[in-house]
Amino acid sequence: MESEQSPQVKGFVIITLPPADNPSLGKTITAFTLSDSASPPPLQQNPQLHRQSEYPIPIQSPQPIRGIRFPFRKFFFNLPRVLLGIVGVSLLVCILWNSLFSDTLVELTSIESEKNEPNSFLLPLYPKINLNLSNINFELKLGRFVGGDKNGGWRSKKSNKLVSLTSSAASAANIPVRGNVYPYGLYFTYLLIGSPPRPYFLDMDTGSDLTWIQCDAPCTSCSAGAHPLYKPVQGKLLSTTETMCVEVQKNQKVPCATCQLCDYEIEYADKSSTMGVLMKDELQLVVTNGSLAKFNIVFGCAYDQQGLLLNSLARTDGILGLSRAKVSLPSQLAGLGIVNNVLGHCLTTKAIGGGYMFLGDDYVPFWGMTWVPMLNTPNINLYYTEVMKISYGNGRLLDNTAGHVVFDSGSSYTYFTKQVYSSLIARLRDLSGELIQDESDSTLPLCWRPESPIRTIDEVKQYFKPLVLQFRNKWWFVPTKLIIPPEGYLIINNKGNVCLGILDGSQVYDGSTIILGDISLRGKLFIFDNENQKIGWTQSDCAYPQRFKGVSFF
Repeated sequence: MESEQSPQVKGFVIITLPPADNPSLGKTITAFTLSDSASPPPLQQNPQLHRQSEYPIPIQSPQPIRGIRFPFRKFFFNLPRVLLGIVGVSLLVCILWNSLFSDTLVELTSIESEKNEPNSFLLPLYPKINLNLSNINFELKLGRFVGGDKNGGWRSKKSNKLVSLTSSAASAANIPVRGNVYPYGLYFTYLLIGSPPRPYFLDMDTGSDLTWIQCDAPCTSCSAGAHPLYKPVQGKLLSTTETMCVEVQKNQKVPCATCQLCDYEIEYADKSSTMGVLMKDELQLVVTNGSLAKFNIVFGCAYDQQGLLLNSLARTDGILGLSRAKVSLPSQLAGLGIVNNVLGHCLTTKAIGGGYMFLGDDYVPFWGMTWVPMLNTPNINLYYTEVMKISYGNGRLLDNTAGHVVFDSGSSYTYFTKQVYSSLIARLRDLSGELIQDESDSTLPLCWRPESPIRTIDEVKQYFKPLVLQFRNKWWFVPTKLIIPPEGYLIINNKGNVCLGILDGSQVYDGSTIILGDISLRGKLFIFDNENQKIGWTQSDCAYPQRFKGVSFF
């Protein structure tokens, strides 16, 4: 019986059904043709060819038939652009978050600065504690170098004793800053000075040129201080021919030809004074990348303090000079190429006080700052600018009359000129219906007694209005204002009364300058940019600084 011959297979077709959850994708048909040649023909890829194959198959889906490889090619082709877009959006979100929320520390990682790149130093500010309040008076610094006795020379009688010193004892200092406006009246930090280094508490003062420490030269008039007196070493005393000595004594009419050491004398606006000689010793600071920096700086060895200054020295050791002068600490560090000549401080409004300060520009915000030009007048080393208007609520205290405003962290309170102060007091008379003036309270010139003692400004701030200072700006259409809320000019004393922390400045400095002291500098980050000659501020809780320079996102 002749066997039945099987039909020869000439090809086959693969039909791929759509997913059950999405039948709209349609079927995919792939046809293969067999031949006797060694290599098979190329795979049919065009869906239109599939419909014309030798084995037609009806298509049920109304959608066009698609090849299985086409969607994946398109997806993988677009994948790099999708990922790039996601990364770009993520970076933008990080930058916005990093910039907008500047009250918290957002430092994802630290990048070590290049060797030749200026660093920055961050110093905490602290409230003073355990002080005898009966010995505390508020401060007014604005120190200036004075000197020259009747014979034209600096008083060197006491300092001549230093020439015979042969002690090899080194000195040191440590730097944190603490304080509040009331009741302690100052903010201080500490520095590590000497070799080996030792800590010294120093009053942070943007209105003083020279950094000085009480020292045993021996000391003629010194307070107990927070630490033992600095002991000078003869090899670290500055001679009269050195650059910093010439800078300090440049206003002396007749140089002292017989002086062996560089004497100085500083008189402050509150009539306090200090006298001493210049030293050069090692200062240690922690850089923002965590490393320790050591360098020699010039500072004062103060052996004779007089006046109210002795009260603030009960728990500090001296003053940290932060002005624009060449002898100030920021200028010295900038001159050594260690930092850019930028200073910033932020004083918290919290009752416990404190805050932080920094040297260098690593913590200067990129945006969100209000900037005004820094005035630059020969022989005036203060941070000051020009104000055009001052308002209390809707009432004008100063209108289109140019005046000067000094930013002084060495003054506890704010001082207005006679005209502005009188106008403010007149407007505050309206409080008589809500608060009663307590003339028996001598905390400050003007204090009010509420119906019951209060603990915070929040309990009475509704009775007061904000102060607004409008500054001159080269872009007239951009308002440049500093808003001082009630907590920026009021204090609550230990009697539970509320007192005005703005005083009559007609007898202070030149009598025509407004001085913004610590009470009005709280709650904001202030930047004094000596590189670009400008002063800036922005609102802050002063808890932590935000580092901008060298921030890495990954």
